[in-house]
Amino acid sequence: MKNEPLISIIMNCYNGEKYLREAIDSVINQTYKNWEIIFWDNRSTDKSAEIFKGYKDNRLKYYCASKHANILYEARNCALLKVNGKFIAFLDVDDWWSYDKLEKQIPLFEDSEVGLVYGNLWRFFEKKNKKKIYRKKSLPTGMALNELMNDYVIGSPTYVIRKESLESLKYCFNNNFHIIGDFDLNIRLAAKWKIDCVQEPIATARIHGRNESLLNKNKEIDELKIWHDQIKTDPTFTSNSGLKKILLKISYLEIVEEILVARFSKNFFRVVKYPFCFNKIKLIMALFLPKFIIKKMRDY
Repeated sequence: MKNEPLISIIMNCYNGEKYLREAIDSVINQTYKNWEIIFWDNRSTDKSAEIFKGYKDNRLKYYCASKHANILYEARNCALLKVNGKFIAFLDVDDWWSYDKLEKQIPLFEDSEVGLVYGNLWRFFEKKNKKKIYRKKSLPTGMALNELMNDYVIGSPTYVIRKESLESLKYCFNNNFHIIGDFDLNIRLAAKWKIDCVQEPIATARIHGRNESLLNKNKEIDELKIWHDQIKTDPTFTSNSGLKKILLKISYLEIVEEILVARFSKNFFRVVKYPFCFNKIKLIMALFLPKFIIKKMRDY
């Protein structure tokens, strides 16, 4: 443990009593032992605080917000002010880690140019009680901005950031984003730092009815538009072919949402104009499919 750098694990919580123990236990059971949990209680009204304080471990540090933050990333920025570690990780209370996650990731930071290390993950569908691997093909490493702009694959429960790389940015999380804050941060990191990856699953993301990103696709579309407007004049991104892919993603998500409302009549010509690719075939099919199937097509 003497040679192990400290990892600060930020755990934001608002009424997370249902899943909280599983998340905490997955950290306590890590084979890598030099860590601290920065538990940021966003004014919970359930037993979350009681559960967390019930653990008798001085590595678990409790903080309570002075007022409730409506945006996760605002709360994360507050918690970041409390970290002591050389590296920073994030674990939401409804997700959990594999026991050897940190042990596999930290050695990849031996390359001083690596600012972020992530990994593959399992997606656990709570309603069906089934899990599915997130990616079956190899995940990108190195100076991977172009790959991530074309296909963003960094799962929120998996990534660890070198604190120095975070400090090299103008700001950490954008407080205005509800949905795409992780995407925004990690794209900006990838523009300046190498990334590395554990190719096998090292965490599990729980998919359930309260996931905000699943509940509000229209908000995701709006935030992607704002993000695009903010970076479209930055030479780092305007010269990147992935920027066109982001615009295609926005268009795809908009059409899917509109098909759910208006179906064939108002969207036929938008689908026809969409560039030919696999997603165009999906959109053509969506014009004729029942709504419960179309909703499953929201993953770009």
